[in-house]
Amino acid sequence: MADEALATGRPAAGHMTGTRELSRRRIGVPDIVFFVVAASSPLTVAAGGLPMSYATTGVLGVPVIYLILAVVLGTFSAGYAAMSRHISNAGAFYSYIAQGLGRVSGVGASFVALVAYNAMQVGLYGLFGFAASGLISSELGVDVPWWATSLVALVLIAFLGYRRIDLNAKVLAVLLVCESLTVLVFDISQVSSAPAGLSGEPFTWGALTTGAVGAGFCWVMASFMGFESGAIYSEECRDPRRTVSRATYIAVAVIGVFYAFTAWAMAMGTGVDKIIDAAGENGPDLVFVLGGRTLGPAFATLTQTFMVTALFAALLSFHNAVARYFFALGREGVLPKGLGLAHPRHGSPHLGSLTQTVIAALVVLGFGMSGGDPTNTLFNWFTNLGALGVILLLVVTSVSVLGFFRRQGRGENGWSRVVAPALSGAALAVVLVLAVVNFDALLGTPPDSVLNWLIPGLVLIAGVVGLAYGVWLRGSRPAVYAKIGHGADAAQDG
Repeated sequence: MADEALATGRPAAGHMTGTRELSRRRIGVPDIVFFVVAASSPLTVAAGGLPMSYATTGVLGVPVIYLILAVVLGTFSAGYAAMSRHISNAGAFYSYIAQGLGRVSGVGASFVALVAYNAMQVGLYGLFGFAASGLISSELGVDVPWWATSLVALVLIAFLGYRRIDLNAKVLAVLLVCESLTVLVFDISQVSSAPAGLSGEPFTWGALTTGAVGAGFCWVMASFMGFESGAIYSEECRDPRRTVSRATYIAVAVIGVFYAFTAWAMAMGTGVDKIIDAAGENGPDLVFVLGGRTLGPAFATLTQTFMVTALFAALLSFHNAVARYFFALGREGVLPKGLGLAHPRHGSPHLGSLTQTVIAALVVLGFGMSGGDPTNTLFNWFTNLGALGVILLLVVTSVSVLGFFRRQGRGENGWSRVVAPALSGAALAVVLVLAVVNFDALLGTPPDSVLNWLIPGLVLIAGVVGLAYGVWLRGSRPAVYAKIGHGADAAQDG
């Protein structure tokens, strides 16, 4: 009977082994926006991303870079949204590329996606553990290893990943509102108390062209990571044809405008002529220094607390994304079929969730037991590896949109199926090249460090291995190969 369930995608009589379908119509536009924005983590960007952007690049025009990239990613979203109206698959990039550029390319993309999203999620445990153990030490006077707090979070996330998607959405909503309000209060306090007055200089062309602008684009692009994840939840939303596209547009706009405003407010809080030096001197503490000056010492404690919850929200968001990739690939037989079983009651990709949990636990324990650095190594190396992989997937997906609509317009206009993907693909290819060339600035390593090429090389290796596996599937497992990229329909047909 268990074999019957695996073959048909439905539970066998008398057995609740699982189904091949995720829970249906559980979430709407606001829920997906919570998942997407939580992955980018407003407070983490304000405390870490923005000071590092200013300090390492010397670019005063960080706010205008956010607006430029919001336009680029909004343009990308036009083609991405057009595909989402015709493809509903938890595999997102994998399915889009498989149906736009071919099944072999889809498998290659899936391997890059698994490496990228797992790296992003696991890397965040390093920063979470560092922040959580620091908070416990400062408030309670108890020294707790960073990896111990990370493992506590891992258990909680494993529990939530096992449950229904709408429970996860509710948790993310609460956490995201708390951290966003904290950042907004900080922004308003800096603008209202600007020591040198308000200035629009950070939005000018002159401000954009100061310093290492290429590295600036790389840092800012990292702040948008996760914006594309809305399509991962397409099978679980109430109206896939509209929900994913609306949520993606809203998320890009919110991230771009909100973070641009925060970057500008931070510059106003120090003074335009002092922001770069202040960011270099204080680093991630700049938010606490500026906030403490305008809002009092209690702000630092509150912000540290919400920093921990913000990182938890980001961990949960990426965990759900990874679990659904495992599910989509298992359901179609690209990975072991057991991964493609959804929980019979919760409709969650519980085995994919468990797999991601095990991977994260092994890496966290490995780093913890070996005395590895949770921030400069685990967080920095892994999240930059993940970001590079996602940028590559964005470029390839833009090309796949052109391929998907090449023979048939499917009712989409020329902007969505041709112009937008062509423009965004070219722009994102430039960002990809800048990211590789400026990888030393992202890692904080010397220009001649082997890491500057070794870590980007892992993305390439993942893609090549995936392509080779796709070719093998085509010749050795044609039944599996035929289903690649076709989601629930393929699972039910075979």
